[in-house]
Amino acid sequence: MAIHLPRPIDIYFTLDRARDTEALATGFAADATVRDEGSIHEGQAAIKAWKIEARRKYEYTIEPLEAAQRDCKTVVTARVAGNFPGSPVILAFIFVLERDKVASLEIHS
Repeated sequence: MAIHLPRPIDIYFTLDRARDTEALATGFAADATVRDEGSIHEGQAAIKAWKIEARRKYEYTIEPLEAAQRDCKTVVTARVAGNFPGSPVILAFIFVLERDKVASLEIHS
């Protein structure tokens, strides 16, 4: 069963699967933030660097399972598998969108 995702979020997961880090980073607002693994990455250049390093380190795949709207945020529950202890895991990807761009993304279990 396919899940419906807002366009910027669908593009995020599509470009991640395609490993198109350059295009993925441009889907974020210029001052966007990503919170992942206890670190904050701010701005498109930092987000691109974060994504490149995560791909290199974990060789992961992401499979979105469901999406829900909560407090002006889109929460996507996804199965993440890769080269890390405990793989696969279920993680929450919490997106805030502004003007058809990702303004913030927080990833946690």
